[in-house]
Amino acid sequence: MNGNDGTRVRVTLRVHRFTPRPERDHARSGSPFAKQGSPFGSGTARRRPRGKQWIQEYALSVLPDTTVLDCLLDIKRTQDPSLAFRYSCGHGMCGSDAVAINGTPTLLCTAKVKDWAVSQAAQGTTDADGFRKTTGATIDESGDSAPDGDTNALLVIELSALPGFPVQRDLIADIDPMLEQIKRLKPYLQADGRLATTKDGKIDVFEYLQRPEQLAAYETLSNCIACGVCEGSCPVFAGGEAFIGPAALIAASRFINDSRDTAAEARMDAIDTADGIAACQSVRACSRHCPRGIDVGEEIWQLIAKVKERQ
Repeated sequence: MNGNDGTRVRVTLRVHRFTPRPERDHARSGSPFAKQGSPFGSGTARRRPRGKQWIQEYALSVLPDTTVLDCLLDIKRTQDPSLAFRYSCGHGMCGSDAVAINGTPTLLCTAKVKDWAVSQAAQGTTDADGFRKTTGATIDESGDSAPDGDTNALLVIELSALPGFPVQRDLIADIDPMLEQIKRLKPYLQADGRLATTKDGKIDVFEYLQRPEQLAAYETLSNCIACGVCEGSCPVFAGGEAFIGPAALIAASRFINDSRDTAAEARMDAIDTADGIAACQSVRACSRHCPRGIDVGEEIWQLIAKVKERQ
């Protein structure tokens, strides 16, 4: 489909909606003999919320280059103000608007209608790699969808909350479990305090000198925006297993590879557990849609090798 000729397309957004029930007081209901969960596992933080679930469809006429976020904003302003979703910068920098589009975790603000709209007939089919199809429809000059020559097929985009996390409301997932796991691994520089000095021996502000190759070892990893797309794509984490998750491992790797950090051994000890790197099954689905271009699977594989080299 051509997004630059001004031709509008008709598309239906099929949204998986959710309204939670009021929380019950679980303080007295827990058994003192209940098995304690892993610090990286499901536990109460990953408990599936209870509430009303339904699918609601919204019809729109938009330009092919319109982002899915803009479609939702249009719906909220003109059709249904009760529709709940989250966003902030709208430019793929903050990561707050991660959802599943056609079953694939990605960002609303970077996903365009022309790339994600599929014909209703194509929904649920898989590609050559066994992954669910996310595209397939084309647009003719009149604005009708034309998958495989069918100009009357309905274009659909299916939206649901990010997999692997409790749903708070509609498309809003509770990513606090991921953020807590990242925080548990101390995602900040732990240096030895020795500062660079000038030629006359004075402290050169608070500068820690690095060579370009030292910076290159972790620079890409510092681009992570903790959006949760990799975690929603991971069959281990999203499946509810006890696993620290790829986002936390990337955060740990960022500092393990930083020449200024002096806590690399302690960081590797923290992830060298059954719920840490041992739980990673190297599926590499986490790499498929990282909005910052990080090859998450490869980085985790390198991290696993580095941890095992100590043994």
